[in-house]
Amino acid sequence: MKKAVIIGAGPAGLTAAYELLDKSEDIEVVVLEETEKFGGISRTVEYNGNRMDMGGHRFFSKVPEVNEWWDKMLPRQGKPSYDDIVLKRPSSLAKEGPDPEMVDRVMLRRNRISRIFFNGRFFDYPITLKVETFTNMGLGTTIVAGFSYIKAMLFKRKENSLEDFYVNRFGKKLYSMFFEHYTANLWGRHPSEIDPSWGAQRVKGVSIMAVLANAFKKKSGKTGGKVETSLIEEFSYPKLGPGQLWDVTAEEIRKKGGTIITGAKVVKINKDGDHLTGVTYEKDGENVTVEGDYIISSMPIKDLVAGMNDVPADPARIAAGLPYRDYMTLGVLIPHLNLVNKTDVKTIGNIVPDNWVYVHDRTVSMGRFQIYNNWSPYLVKDIDNTVWMGLEYFCNEGDSMWSMTDDEFAKMAIKEMVTINLIDEESDVLDYHVERVKKAYPAYFDTYDEIDTLVDYLNTIDNLFCVGRNGQHRYNNIDHSMCTSFETVKNILSGTRDRSNIWSVNTEKEYHESTEEKSPEDEEIEID
Repeated sequence: MKKAVIIGAGPAGLTAAYELLDKSEDIEVVVLEETEKFGGISRTVEYNGNRMDMGGHRFFSKVPEVNEWWDKMLPRQGKPSYDDIVLKRPSSLAKEGPDPEMVDRVMLRRNRISRIFFNGRFFDYPITLKVETFTNMGLGTTIVAGFSYIKAMLFKRKENSLEDFYVNRFGKKLYSMFFEHYTANLWGRHPSEIDPSWGAQRVKGVSIMAVLANAFKKKSGKTGGKVETSLIEEFSYPKLGPGQLWDVTAEEIRKKGGTIITGAKVVKINKDGDHLTGVTYEKDGENVTVEGDYIISSMPIKDLVAGMNDVPADPARIAAGLPYRDYMTLGVLIPHLNLVNKTDVKTIGNIVPDNWVYVHDRTVSMGRFQIYNNWSPYLVKDIDNTVWMGLEYFCNEGDSMWSMTDDEFAKMAIKEMVTINLIDEESDVLDYHVERVKKAYPAYFDTYDEIDTLVDYLNTIDNLFCVGRNGQHRYNNIDHSMCTSFETVKNILSGTRDRSNIWSVNTEKEYHESTEEKSPEDEEIEID
């Protein structure tokens, strides 16, 4: 038998492991995971009966293979969830699907509501053409934004930076209001210093024109057609958070005979010419070498190349210079949230219905906050009497924020909750928990503009396959990370040497999109 060694038990690594075992009986699979948790940045953290989603993960994909895969691991709900029952809200249900009140292995369907918090007011994200939007902006600002957009349409910028990308799609005024500060906070760099390809991969077709088209489609009653990911209004979500999907996948991998070793930090990639012979990992203070015929890596390219022997100077320099952005999250338990729910969406406790809110307030460092109650009622131990939130802060490993103690960081974040009136006073907080996430976001500056040279070098290694967000240094969603593994497994089983199909995932705007998409509700029934 051949052996595949997979580095990392996140979405890409576990997808590759499962697919190899599912589609071949001739390959032994060994997965090495540095932590004791599955899912990477898509893991779920449990603390005192409450669960945290690291980063907020909507499960939505235009790739049929991905949707079928999710349905296989976590079937879509066939009965209403707890909050829908209590509030008598309509639910999107799959025929003969499981009951989330009875079983855990189930995928919920949830409403997508994400807004921007700017100058103490809520704005839909993406921006919508509601009366509330114009009221919140004010007549003067609305007129300026309109003319600014017209100017951007007439005088297109050459897109040399992320700033150019945004201005071309929204105009300078809306860019300065809703993108400039948040982007600088997220990356620690001004958008004028960031490669525009980040916008092409993450924002894709969203623009004022897309918002107008989407609004017209709703008014006319039309459905179907292509849907930009940032404009979706409903998504799937594991009952117990995103990590549940990967816990289930790991269980299925082991059932199929795969080996998963946790607490195994890969410290060396053993290379002989243009071929990898295996990897060395550290576990319990000892170094262990495992040989492999195929090496599938979802570890950061920076660390992958640093662990290799005999790497030429230029690729080594590019890999060493690749930047990342880390973040810290404070899980906060409170009895009540001050923000008033002015929407038509019913919620338990009448809290605002947002999954997450982008904070554009210049008086705080907070980047975003999540309301876990709205992701899944099963993330919160006492959803009837408490609100469980996640406050997200972007930073760099080793900087002043990262170096704070947990209590220092919590005190700072809770003060900011008071500043933007999420709570009245610091003593309102019932409990909190701090999580740090390294290399959460591969960044698009410094040596990133030379990454093609690095990729060309990695492709000379005949049995190395780079997959996933950090494995490709690309800001992929979960489905794109999974697709890199689908393509990798196809190449391994067919003996295909060319890796362009693996690296091209999420580089083309229309990747895996069909001209006529099914509505997410096409195979579901709706009840009141």
